[in-house]
Amino acid sequence: MKKFLSLILVAALLISSLSACSSNGGQTPSDSSTPESSVTTEEPAYVPKYHLSNPNADVNAQKLYDYICDNFGTYMLSCQQESTWMSSPDYEMDIIEEVTGKLPAMRGLDFMNADFDGVVERSIDWHKKGGLVTICWHTGINGLGYNESLNDEPDFDKLFTPGTEEYKAMTANWDKAANALAKLRDEGIPVLWRPFHEFDGGWFWWGKKGGDNFIKLWRMMYDRFTNDFGLTNLIWVLGYSGEVKDGWYPGDEYCDIIGSDTYDNSTNKNAWSKLEAMNTGKPMAFHECGNVPSVRRFELDGDLWSWFMIWHTDYVKNQNKRTLAAVYQSDKVITLDELPKDLFE
Repeated sequence: MKKFLSLILVAALLISSLSACSSNGGQTPSDSSTPESSVTTEEPAYVPKYHLSNPNADVNAQKLYDYICDNFGTYMLSCQQESTWMSSPDYEMDIIEEVTGKLPAMRGLDFMNADFDGVVERSIDWHKKGGLVTICWHTGINGLGYNESLNDEPDFDKLFTPGTEEYKAMTANWDKAANALAKLRDEGIPVLWRPFHEFDGGWFWWGKKGGDNFIKLWRMMYDRFTNDFGLTNLIWVLGYSGEVKDGWYPGDEYCDIIGSDTYDNSTNKNAWSKLEAMNTGKPMAFHECGNVPSVRRFELDGDLWSWFMIWHTDYVKNQNKRTLAAVYQSDKVITLDELPKDLFE
């Protein structure tokens, strides 16, 4: 009798177990009434390792920033500024490829002379090659190019006052750049955005009236581009001159990378030390140079920047070819072919 009751108990437990494994109201996974479309597997959301200043930054911008932060101090990205008036838009890239057998990981572009459509087109083409994009902007208050960026005399009180003709003209010019950057956002292209560079040098209009006015100007553009235009693809690069003067920093929440440039053929160690002393915790870039020193000099000076960018035309054309080839072939320098293929979606 006990054996018979035990068999009944085992059978009951087995039926209960089978019922517990089913889903969708008691149907087993093999039930033909379960639609296949109801079974979904979602890709896990990308979890950032480091935080951009824009909390709404898109995934591609965040992935690139994480990549830069991970490599900072260990590897340098190679970068080359383009020109647009030589024999080919790839004039500098062709020289580098001929001399080194490689291409830079990053291309430097400039919205100068309202070349918005051209910069967008070349950025998209470079991105399709698997490369990175950084954009600066030589512009006057109202537009145009290099001469205006040097010669315009700002009245910041009027530029900061909504409704004035000066404010309307300046922001209308900014909006053209913002619309171009939005096109790159929509193409999934993150941009290392470097406006108002060499601000503490005082030679461009945006730096002629001191640090306080510059900080207001920078924050004003940041707010307009981030909040009004929703440019979630920007990584904001704050580009000092080689002097790195005090009193020009807009705040941690308004930039993502800090940097400096110099054309004295050094590794820019003096600027590195000053930027490092600011204790921002942000990666640092050598965002313009003339002749790039040997990688060994960077190592000895202890300033392996996030990237170095050689300026265009004669600066790259007249480089010592042996030195340039050695830099591009160094295992400390990342070139186009060495960028991760899965860096972007």
